[in-house]
Amino acid sequence: MTSLDLAAIPRVANITRRDFQNSYLDPLRPVIVQDLAASWPALKTWSPEFFKERYGRKTVKVYNAGFAAPGQTYMSNVKTLSLRDYIDVIMTTSADLRMFLYNLKTEIPELIEDIRFPPLASGFSKNFVFMFFGCKGSVTQMHFDIDMAHVFHTPICGRKTVTLFPYEEASNLYKHPFTCRSYVDVEAPDLDKFPRLANAKGYRAVLEPGETLFIPGGYWHHIVYDEPGYAVSLRCSHQSYSARLLGYLCLGVLSPIDRIMNKFSPDWWFHWKERKAHSAP
Repeated sequence: MTSLDLAAIPRVANITRRDFQNSYLDPLRPVIVQDLAASWPALKTWSPEFFKERYGRKTVKVYNAGFAAPGQTYMSNVKTLSLRDYIDVIMTTSADLRMFLYNLKTEIPELIEDIRFPPLASGFSKNFVFMFFGCKGSVTQMHFDIDMAHVFHTPICGRKTVTLFPYEEASNLYKHPFTCRSYVDVEAPDLDKFPRLANAKGYRAVLEPGETLFIPGGYWHHIVYDEPGYAVSLRCSHQSYSARLLGYLCLGVLSPIDRIMNKFSPDWWFHWKERKAHSAP
């Protein structure tokens, strides 16, 4: 199988704020901080049974691979389930049902007390503390976060494999215009269809429960759930004003246009974006 140019993501522990900023935050380099979440009560208490017993009656929206496909399901959930039933699904089956951007601040605010905002950076949002859930084998396809925020991603349960690329690799990843998406498959790269992908330089690591991956703002990421589980993402503002402006542009202008065009002419719009992605320099 064709392999890509992927470096290991470094792992550190006991890193100071100054070293983190100089070595990773300012140069926008990913890193795994092995002990950042060591004091979190969440690591000890957030078992599948905990969610089922305490919050099992809550209704949640779940998604599958159709989320990124053109048509009626574009960026939409496929069904709603009780959290109890959903936890059973992800822990016992291989159904491609994911839940993402589940905001603890609005859904289960008391759980924010079970995590700690790291002292490594400033500007963390306490209003957007997101959880992500998935079955074994679930895949989060290649994309970058639309708001360009820095992300500190900590699996609570379940190992996952993460592939990252800097924002500047957009052309090599065949970015679709008006979106933050790429449709390349980094697990089985098709270099006949996507020849520029061979030039992309990125990172890959297996992320263990309790470890925290720093994903710099704008980094492309592709995630495979090697085991069923769930994770927490903390977000802080990008230090670059140009990156923040791009985030506002994506959220306020480009994404709404994409949704409107997909609603009225999904097939034409998708193929137009595909042609633009392949013709990009």
